[in-house]
Amino acid sequence: MTQIPLARRSPIPPESCNLASAIEVVGDRWTLLILRAALYGVRRFDDFQAELKCPRTVLSGRLKGLVDAGLLVKRPYKAPGKRARPEYTLSAMGLSLRPILIGLTQWGDAWLGVGESPPISFTKAGTKAAIRAAFVDADGREVRPDQIRTVIRG
Repeated sequence: MTQIPLARRSPIPPESCNLASAIEVVGDRWTLLILRAALYGVRRFDDFQAELKCPRTVLSGRLKGLVDAGLLVKRPYKAPGKRARPEYTLSAMGLSLRPILIGLTQWGDAWLGVGESPPISFTKAGTKAAIRAAFVDADGREVRPDQIRTVIRG
């Protein structure tokens, strides 16, 4: 494996870095777990709370933050005989995180689930062929992580 060369600091300051900005939006445990659940179809506050066992005040704050950031859309629903309540669905911006979360899942399978069969896998719709997260160049050819170079604009 190729080692990344030593650097005294990052090539751009965090306040100018889109990766740092993305981490600010999605980079805490509860937020990532909410996004994970939403990708699997969880939409309602009580269902998020029951699955995640997240304190209600924390869950409420994270859902509000995800709505404010544009990752979730808050819509009302009404179960028969009940009052209207909100549900949270992924926006296009939220759905676009799917490849990143699939990649993180597959990283966990490779490095954290050693010796175990992964509990979930991903397939191509229609063919059921297994898929994996990968980098590709403009011509569609796969690029290994050790072939990736960072280019600083400016």
